[in-house]
Formats: sequence, C-alpha cells, structure tokens
Amino acid sequence: MISMQKFVAAAALSASVLFFGCDPSKAELDSTKAQLQTVTTERDGLKTQLDGANQQLASLKQQLADMQAKAAAAAAPAPEAAPVVEEKKDKKGAKHAAKPAAAPAAPAAPAAEAPKVAPSTGPATETRKGRGHF
Repeated sequence: MISMQKFVAAAALSASVLFFGCDPSKAELDSTKAQLQTVTTERDGLKTQLDGANQQLASLKQQLADMQAKAAAAAAPAPEAAPVVEEKKDKKGAKHAAKPAAAPAAPAAPAAEAPKVAPSTGPATETRKGRGHF
C-alpha cells in the first residue's frame, strides 16, 4: 500500500511539474502558431503571383513566336515568276545550232554582315623583327 501511495504521489508530482513547466512554452507555442499562419499566408500569395507570372510568360512567348514568324515571312522574298524567254530561230544551218539562253540571275540576297569584333586591349599580335626592336 505504501508503494502505491508513493507511486501516486510521484505521478502527481511529475504531472504538476509537466503542467506548470509548459506554461511559459504555451506563449511561445502561440507565437509560433501565429508566425506559421503569417508565413503560410505569405507563401500562398507568392504562389499566386508566380502562377500569374508564368501565365504572362507563356503569353509573351507565344507573342514572340508569332512576331518571329511574321518577321521571317516578311524577310523571305516572294517567289518571282520565271521570265519567259522567247527562242529565236537561227537562220543559219543546223551546223550552228542555237545555244540556249542563260536564265537571268536572280538578285542575290544581301549577305549577312559578320559581327564586328571589338578591338583587343591585350598585347599586339604582330611580331617585330630586325634592328630597333626592343
């Protein structure tokens, strides 16, 4: 019986220590819960902004592809009709057969200029030879 009383007393003592020991941490727990709620709300807002930005990005990519397609279509020259070449009959005999006329050359597309390279600030690439070279 005495062991039972000691057990109940020890249990009551440990329960009271746990109960009163949690009191200061309860305020900390409430503070942490409030901070968690604030962070969760901020995260949800940022997710919404990210979704909006991704939708806008997809729209801008589509617009860019459309503009590039239009620019490529405008840059490509329209195919011109082949000029009709009339063959002249040669009054000379079969010995001098008419040579086929060369088709007029299509105007060459303007060549893309090579990008200009900025001048180097490093050492000279040329080598000097002879007298007076330092």
